[in-house]
Amino acid sequence: MDESSISIRYAKALFAVSEERGLITVLKNDINLIADICSKSAEFMQFLKNPVIKVSQKKELISLIFKGKIDELTLDFLKLVIQNKRETFIPMICRNLLSLIKEARGIKTVVLTTATEIDEISLEKINKMLEKELGGTVEISKKINPGILGGMILCIDDKQYDASVASQLKKIKKELLSY
Repeated sequence: MDESSISIRYAKALFAVSEERGLITVLKNDINLIADICSKSAEFMQFLKNPVIKVSQKKELISLIFKGKIDELTLDFLKLVIQNKRETFIPMICRNLLSLIKEARGIKTVVLTTATEIDEISLEKINKMLEKELGGTVEISKKINPGILGGMILCIDDKQYDASVASQLKKIKKELLSY
């Protein structure tokens, strides 16, 4: 079984139980906290990935870090993942869980790439336009790439809409060179 299918199975299992108990909002907050710690603490991930450290020690550390900060269901889930020696999958499980939560709530994630930082007024206009076009809630993730020179690139699901100055210049260059 490959890594992604393992993490998807765990994510779907926790999502189903959380949905059944009406804890999706709690789960989202818990998973955001766990994902944040995984991404910001290399020591935490090294500890989890270390095969020399006993499962009981890993579960104890998880309890110390997260007790009172996350729901008991989420904490028990993390302990189960560690018990099954799947702790290296925790960051991937978190990503899959957040995707499942967004999908269940009808939230579309859009990646907006601009050459410079975009102001809040423009961002709000783009957000409203996308919500109208896509018929639901939109969550915009911003990226800055000076290489696009100006304009923007929108990535929605598996589609990319390129309205950057760099791509327009490439089109013009291609047309001029074809004559």
